[in-house]
Order: sequence, then structure tokens, then C-alpha cells
Amino acid sequence: MSETAEITQNVSNSAGLSVKQIAELNDQYQPLNFEERLHRLYQDFKPEKVMVTSSFAATSAYFLHIISRFRPEQVIFFIDTGFHFVETLLYREYLIGLYHLKVEDLKADSYQHEYSVKEKLYEKDPDFCCSINKISALEAIKPNYDIWMSSLMSWQTDHRAGLAIFEERRGIIKFNPMIDVSREERDAYILEHKLPFHPLVNEGYSSIGCTHCTVKGDGRSGRWLGKPKTECGLHL
Repeated sequence: MSETAEITQNVSNSAGLSVKQIAELNDQYQPLNFEERLHRLYQDFKPEKVMVTSSFAATSAYFLHIISRFRPEQVIFFIDTGFHFVETLLYREYLIGLYHLKVEDLKADSYQHEYSVKEKLYEKDPDFCCSINKISALEAIKPNYDIWMSSLMSWQTDHRAGLAIFEERRGIIKFNPMIDVSREERDAYILEHKLPFHPLVNEGYSSIGCTHCTVKGDGRSGRWLGKPKTECGLHL
């Protein structure tokens, strides 16, 4: 098989990258730090084809502060599940004003969302609830983009510990520029630049999601308490 045929056979993502090309990107970006990776990404890929998401959770200010410096016109997608803490929505508005962010909300189909509320899926079947209120909302816009940038860090969960800087996920190339940023590095940056934490952090919440599925706790221990679930499914 020729190299061209092999590349074509291995492509199954909107960016048109083969397994080999993704591996090469990881090799090239590995020596770079978080900020250098962002700068390089907007040179290597069309900026309008980069999709950025943020949950505006615990320490999202770190990620968003740097994004706003590198590309202030970058649209940030926020998935509004309909179950967010009031504090999360207030924090979102505060950061929008502070960094002059361009934020667009993504929401699930209203009928499906109401079904999840009526059936209390967050209790009976949290995976299905996340699928309706988070995953489906993002899947609808993914075909418009080649790169999906997120703020995942390896120390957050066992699953995230195994992620690379670039990887293919359900037809799109995921870009995880912060994946090897340590908790100490993140906190040092936040202190140096006096960035605001989510207001619930001071109340003992380390990871903040929907009201029904989040309690106080260190790391991700406060998410989906009593269930084996550790991820909403967006990044799986």
C-alpha cells in the first residue's frame, strides 16, 4: 500500500489527519509549554476551524485568561445544561466582562431536556442525562470544526491521565494543551495573575458540575457521589 493510500485509509476526522500525522503533532508540541502550544495551534490550523469549550467551573479563569490574550476574538462555547449552580452562571458573566470574552451558549433540545427533568434522569441514569444535556448539544456543532480545544489536565482523573496533546475523538481532533500542566503550576499562575476562583471553591467544591450531581469534595470526589461515573462523557 502506498503512503498516500495508507494516510487516506486512516483518516476519519474533519481535519483530515491520519494516525501518523496526529503522532507527529504530538511529537512537535510535546516540548512546548501551554502558551507556546496555543500560539503554534493558530499558526498550524485555520483559527475559524478551532472550537473552544469551557465549563466556567472551579478554575476556568486560568484557561480563559490565556485564551483571551492570544485570540480575543475566539468564541467560547458554554454548554448550558439547565442544571448549573447560580454561582456558575454568575461566574460566567463575571469572566465574560473581565476578559471581554465572546461566549455562545449550547443547549439540548427543549423536549429532551424536559424529559430528563420529568424523569429525574440525573438520579436514575446520569449517563443518559449527560448524553441529552451535554453531549448532544455539542455534537450538533462539531461538524463545523476541525479542532476542539479544552482545558483537561492529567491529574484530574485516571481517564485524563492517559490523554495526549492531540487525539482523535468521535470524528474531531481534540487538542489538550494543558494536559501536562500540574496542579501546582496552575495554582501558581492563578496567584501570580490574581485570577478569580469560582465562588463555590471557597465553600469546599473542587470540581463543579450540575447541582444534582455535585457535592463538596477534593478533586473529582464530589461528582456523581456513590456512582462509578467520573466523567460526563464529553471527553470519552
